[in-house]
Amino acid sequence: MVQTIEKLDLTKKLDEHVSYKKELKKLQYEMLNIQQFLFTHDIGLILGFEGMDAAGKGGAIKRLTERIDPRGYVVHPIAAPTPDELKYNHLQRFWNCLPARGRIGIFDRTWYGRMLVERIEGFATKKEWKRAYEEINNFEKLLTDDNYIIVKFWVHISEEEQLQRFKNRKEDPYKQWKLTDEDWRNREKWPLYVEAANEIFEKTDKKHAPWVLIEGNDKKYARIEVLKQVIKHVTEECERRGLQITDPAEAVSKEV
Repeated sequence: MVQTIEKLDLTKKLDEHVSYKKELKKLQYEMLNIQQFLFTHDIGLILGFEGMDAAGKGGAIKRLTERIDPRGYVVHPIAAPTPDELKYNHLQRFWNCLPARGRIGIFDRTWYGRMLVERIEGFATKKEWKRAYEEINNFEKLLTDDNYIIVKFWVHISEEEQLQRFKNRKEDPYKQWKLTDEDWRNREKWPLYVEAANEIFEKTDKKHAPWVLIEGNDKKYARIEVLKQVIKHVTEECERRGLQITDPAEAVSKEV
């Protein structure tokens, strides 16, 4: 069972003996190999990212996708549903964003917004967000039964680290657009988001669609860990299906 937010060790840093750039490059090429493997075997990959504001989700996604073929993935930045989308079931807009098999779909914020911001801000009734646990479990199981792999990430930082990142964004003209009044208001509801997130982990962490909690105070550590966890889960899931992901360099050397 996945741990709770309170048990995360936010002091974790990248090992001082590890070269960030070298490790990042190595893992990014492994990710490229995985992308090619998934395409060849018609397997879809769905990666979902949630976490506190300024936790580093975007930075992790950027490094995750830096070396893979842009024709084979799409990143969906999820915002509030439009008035037209509100006329449908809350999962409808996510169905429309799902990747074809063989491709990668990355969600910066996900369908779990129903049990996070929609729950906390009152945009969904208690009956609606409570019902959503089963709806989402069924949604994810349907996909993983249909040749998709799902991994869900929660990237977490401390309140102090978030405040420092907010201040840095406020002072950086290239990042000011990332900071909104809503971000400041959400800080006041930190305990409510922690409570809601822990409940999500408890009720929707499944073997076929696991939650992976990432300590994000150290950005480099978080970026490397996200890549490692994607590679690890995809490799294990493919092996469970009787498929072995091989290193192209090793395959060439064997042929020679």
